[in-house]
Amino acid sequence: MASPASPRTAIRWRGALALGLAAAFGLVATSWPLLAAPGGALTETTSGPWLFALLLPLVTAVVLVQLADGGMDARAVAMLGVLSAVVAAVRPFGAGAAGVETVFFLIILAGRVFGPGFGFILGNTGLFASALLTGGVGPWMPYQMFAAAFVGLGAGLLPGAAPSTRLGRAGELAMLAAFAVVASLAFGLLLNLSFWPFAITEGNLAYVPGGGAGENLPRLLAYTFATSLGWDLGRAVTTALLIVLTGPVLLRVLRRTARRAQWV
Repeated sequence: MASPASPRTAIRWRGALALGLAAAFGLVATSWPLLAAPGGALTETTSGPWLFALLLPLVTAVVLVQLADGGMDARAVAMLGVLSAVVAAVRPFGAGAAGVETVFFLIILAGRVFGPGFGFILGNTGLFASALLTGGVGPWMPYQMFAAAFVGLGAGLLPGAAPSTRLGRAGELAMLAAFAVVASLAFGLLLNLSFWPFAITEGNLAYVPGGGAGENLPRLLAYTFATSLGWDLGRAVTTALLIVLTGPVLLRVLRRTARRAQWV
């Protein structure tokens, strides 16, 4: 049983299985340029709707399995809806302009408190709601949802329970800030995968169909360094700073809410 300071426990096997399948599908869907040559139906204009069509049942399955397995009560589901709405509301203040991003700190903090399943779902629903609010619906949206889901999932998998001392809380914030930097850079890399094969067709930065990860990964990293690294660094700095500034209060509030909601 979890301690009073740490309201979450391990996901039960059905929830873990559904979450693992959804995460595996998302990883394959976002990294397909490193696994297979583009062609056929898998193009920039057609892959987005297909990924989105497959994404919703997977996310819904995670929620339903968590509910059926006792992992969420009604108040926890309500918290998911509230946080998704908050993510949608705060995103227009950044929305990636000049690398400033104002949503990932909340996904990371919530994933840390409520666990990997909640973080994965929040990443999906939060980015979906914000896309509807800001008019950002397009073939890139499923990739953004998957990448944000991995951010929340990773935050929920970070080690350690809720610290009870001031030094422990400072260490937790440092860990979350460091994770925010890594996750922000990884988010940009995953998004580049969604259009990089079609953006450049010639030169050392171009995608090589059928080249595999060994040949294409260095090209992807070089493309990211040359085009989007500045934006990714801005996202990393913004997210880490927001975690340091808001983490002490938000972690305490979210953990109090989690205990009252009897979150498992």
